[in-house]
Amino acid sequence: MSKKGIIGIIIVVVLVIIAAVVYFALNNNSSDNLENQNQTINNNEENNVTETNTNGATANTAEGENTETENGGILVVYYSAQGHTEAVAQRIAENLGADTFAITPVDEYSEDDLDWTDDNSRVSREYQNESLRNTELTTTTVENWDSYDTVLIGYPIWWGIAAWTVDTFVKANDFNGKTVIPFCTSSSSGLGQSGDLLAEEANGGNWLEGHRFRSNPSDSDVDNWTASLNLAN
Repeated sequence: MSKKGIIGIIIVVVLVIIAAVVYFALNNNSSDNLENQNQTINNNEENNVTETNTNGATANTAEGENTETENGGILVVYYSAQGHTEAVAQRIAENLGADTFAITPVDEYSEDDLDWTDDNSRVSREYQNESLRNTELTTTTVENWDSYDTVLIGYPIWWGIAAWTVDTFVKANDFNGKTVIPFCTSSSSGLGQSGDLLAEEANGGNWLEGHRFRSNPSDSDVDNWTASLNLAN
């Protein structure tokens, strides 16, 4: 083979090698670019999902806060001498999603104190002498009182009126801007004027007609009444 022929072969081989190197370099760059593009797309999709979920949670929270503000808070205040009114109050609060506040005398009434058939019992003496009815309570202050738009007040009936421990609470609080609904428990007496008398002693408030329960009402009796109020949060 001539010298020129050998040089020609060498040139061809060199060109083939160069072409192969260029080919592999281009393929590697394309793979890297495709992988980077896929990673970018995945990252964007993850970011979009996170943003959507975050925005959704924020919207739900805002809606919940608005609903709470519009409905206002509900509070069930009660005095219970023998547990009957407390049972009703707790059921009402459960049905309405309300908070509760128990009126508690500093000097609580014993069974003997509550014996209305005994003229010398505490309640009998207080009934006969109104000056003795100013019962001191452990507290009349309700935490976050201003947050409640609706207040239900429960009590037992004593001689046709609300147990006078409730009077002390009513006189001590400002009911302006609140809707107030009385309820009572009794073995025989009705609600009578007990709600109206409390309203006269109260500082403001829109006092509605109340309701009387038996001393041991059924759950359905309480449930039917609370459902009729349309107050549930």
